[in-house]
Amino acid sequence: MNRSLSTLYEKILAADRVALARAITLVESNRADHFEQAQQLLEKLMPRRAPSIRVGITGVPGAGKSTLIEALGLFLIEKGHKVAVLAIDPSSSRSGGSILGDKTRMEQLARHERAFIRPSPSSGALGGVARKTRESIVLCEAAGYDVVLVETMGVGQGEIAVRDMVDVFLLIQIAGAGDELQGIKRGIMEMADAIIINKADGANRERARAAQGQLRMALHYLDSGLPEWKPPVLLASALEGRGMDEIWETVRRFLALVEKNGGLEQRRRRQDVAWMYAMVDDEIRRMIREHKAVSRALKESEHKVGEGSLSPAHAALLISDRIRKLLERE
Repeated sequence: MNRSLSTLYEKILAADRVALARAITLVESNRADHFEQAQQLLEKLMPRRAPSIRVGITGVPGAGKSTLIEALGLFLIEKGHKVAVLAIDPSSSRSGGSILGDKTRMEQLARHERAFIRPSPSSGALGGVARKTRESIVLCEAAGYDVVLVETMGVGQGEIAVRDMVDVFLLIQIAGAGDELQGIKRGIMEMADAIIINKADGANRERARAAQGQLRMALHYLDSGLPEWKPPVLLASALEGRGMDEIWETVRRFLALVEKNGGLEQRRRRQDVAWMYAMVDDEIRRMIREHKAVSRALKESEHKVGEGSLSPAHAALLISDRIRKLLERE
């Protein structure tokens, strides 16, 4: 490890937020030399991580995820926790850029010395999370943050991917937007450990209670994965700061049950295995695209598919066959 990397390591352990931001930028980089440096840093930091609680938060557009996260973060800081928020912004399919507006939406939390907010572009990654979210979690834990909140882009079938990197998965919903069950995918419902109906305030309070009843009935027919746990449907108002204590108590009760049924450490080990396979998949894609023969075949097939002389399925089979032959030769 070179001197600059060693300095970064020491500063992260000292909870330097600027150094933490630099380290996350390093792991998000696509440069080969940055990848090597990032892996060196991560391997040295992993044994130094603070025990933490990882919470995934997703929800329908307009549900007030960022406002609720800020209210929850401020509540946890008052309880003595250090809170890191990894907020994933959608990337433009054209430019690859993203809005990265969560620091402005969580202005009060962002100013607190015991909080760290990092908006990151999804970069086209499936699952509503950035490609390097797992590495970013490790860095935050090494910097002493004992609660890591991962905010995903919004409800979608692929967002269950976040479940492989957090301890608790919360689904944020709102009432008063028509049929309360519309737009909520079964996969998300089955993966949620708790559902929070936000904006349960003012004239919307009664609608929130009605939605609570509907969602409880829907959850009655779904398997939560833990026989002793029935995902609760909670009411909250991020605007008024109400319901944060109940949300956190639910998180703690769920984790206590996880410990009773095999332990959080075992779940984390499964998450690490999923992390390994995700990285293997990324590396295989990179190697395939950089292989001269495969890259040439990809371009040829792309041209033929584009002009309509070759079907996408047939093109995929031809490419797969080319890769298989190359592997057998080696």
